[in-house]
Amino acid sequence: MLMPKRIKYRKMHRGRMKGRAKGGTYLAFGKYGLQALEPVWMSSNQIESARIVLSKFVKKGGKIWIRIFPDKPITKKPAETRMGKGKGDPQFWVAVVKPGRVIFEIDGISAIEAKKALVLASNKLPIHTKILIRAD
Repeated sequence: MLMPKRIKYRKMHRGRMKGRAKGGTYLAFGKYGLQALEPVWMSSNQIESARIVLSKFVKKGGKIWIRIFPDKPITKKPAETRMGKGKGDPQFWVAVVKPGRVIFEIDGISAIEAKKALVLASNKLPIHTKILIRAD
């Protein structure tokens, strides 16, 4: 799973997911990409499962770039615990993905194979996505 090696603070505020992505909205590395159309907290497990599908489909022919990183800790209080007594302990890590953000990029394989791979990866993600193709 992806997670930061070290962070300054153990717990983080929830924040807001309104608005469009500020950066990372275009293809910077690969020829084909997967772009988010909805806001979501994407967990490290979801990113990893999509990455595994992509890497199995691409094999050694292409290269994959993961453009998001889960750096936000999500806390949970234990089940059947009374309210109060502070914020819960960190349970997992999420990446804040806003509409327009490029999630994955691929290069080194044909257009048909890239589209198939990105469709399979998008099936593992909890949001609607769009396939981008670089116009050279």
